Amino acid sequence: MQTSRRNVGLLDALDCSPWGAATGRRGRAAPGHRPLYSPEERVRRDHSSWTIVQGVLAPVQFAIFLVSLGLVVNFLLTGNGLEAATWSVVVKTLALYAIMVTGCIWEKEVFGRWLFAPAFFWEDVFSMLVLALHTAYLGVVLAGIGDGRAQLMLALAAYAAYVFNAAQFVLKLRAARRDESRWRDAHGAAPGAA
Repeated sequence: MQTSRRNVGLLDALDCSPWGAATGRRGRAAPGHRPLYSPEERVRRDHSSWTIVQGVLAPVQFAIFLVSLGLVVNFLLTGNGLEAATWSVVVKTLALYAIMVTGCIWEKEVFGRWLFAPAFFWEDVFSMLVLALHTAYLGVVLAGIGDGRAQLMLALAAYAAYVFNAAQFVLKLRAARRDESRWRDAHGAAPGAA
């Protein structure tokens, strides 16, 4: 029994997956389980103007994504609207750059690191893939590599990676809310409360 507990503790220490809480492996917080944010990090998060910027940019970027996805799919199905679809992906990519840059600033303010803070390590790793695919799209369009259909298929790959990455962040933030609720129940106050 003690060996089994030690192995679970070791697995939890090594497992940085954002889905641990969602799949039940870490769904029940141990008494010493640390929430996503330390009390100090939560205070910095709550007082950072970049938190608001991220909170605004994320749904704006998602709305741009939905419009662009519609335009891309329309072109792929009908062959009409290449220019509108192309420009929509460019706008989506610029929105992605904006949220990535401001997200790095936010991460630096809250966690003291520009990128790859342990709390969001895997989300940041996958964000790099999303950024690379969007940038590759801009590269092939600017260089005139392939036809519109091939270019927009690359955009769809970038969009699939974006949806996966957005789901990572949503799952992580939902788990953080559950952790903070458990922490509050166990300690009688929200983390970071004075």
